[in-house]
Amino acid sequence: MKISVALLVLLLAAAWAGSQGMSLRSPKVTCCSKEMFVHHKISPCKIQGYQHTPSNCTHKAVLVKLLKGMVCVDPEKAWFKDYLKKNSDST
Repeated sequence: MKISVALLVLLLAAAWAGSQGMSLRSPKVTCCSKEMFVHHKISPCKIQGYQHTPSNCTHKAVLVKLLKGMVCVDPEKAWFKDYLKKNSDST
């Protein structure tokens, strides 16, 4: 009986710990494949937000939110660096 209760407590603790870890992860953050990148300049007025992809992704990228969805952008592109600089100056 004592073993069953101990096992139940351990299983519940493991399930709780696993659910807590999952809540820290964002399901919306994804990696970008080579084919997903937009290579042309995006007008700053169309950009609603952006988020860097995780460091474990194969390609370093920024997910840019537009009215019609998300696109991938190379964070080293000059136009995107200019966009970041202009937006950091206005805050």
